[in-house]
Amino acid sequence: QVELVESGGGLVQAGGSLRLSCAASGRTFSNHAMGWFRQVPLKEREFVAGISWNGGRTTYADSVRGRFTMSRDNRKNTVNLQMNSLKPEDTAVYYCAAHRVAYTDVLTSRHAYDYWGQGTQVTVSR
Repeated sequence: QVELVESGGGLVQAGGSLRLSCAASGRTFSNHAMGWFRQVPLKEREFVAGISWNGGRTTYADSVRGRFTMSRDNRKNTVNLQMNSLKPEDTAVYYCAAHRVAYTDVLTSRHAYDYWGQGTQVTVSR
């Protein structure tokens, strides 16, 4: 059974930092495009960051570019999202996602991803 498990969420003051991690089990995603998305109540899940299968390319939403950094460790079958200079508008549930086909470039659409974690809450206070 494929499982993605996010960790690292929590409560932080504006201007602070958090580091999210996503660990995969059940199969390896070391050669698969991965992504981070976020969602707030009554809104659609939105793209935050994506990384290509080998980590050679990353793409970010305009709202987080320059503050967030996505990385991957294929030996550990994990991806990370370093979030700096957090703002209250970054408050959301953050989800990790994986594409089922290997050797793919960065994917930004939530419809392109096949596997999802359960999410981790990030709350940024003023």
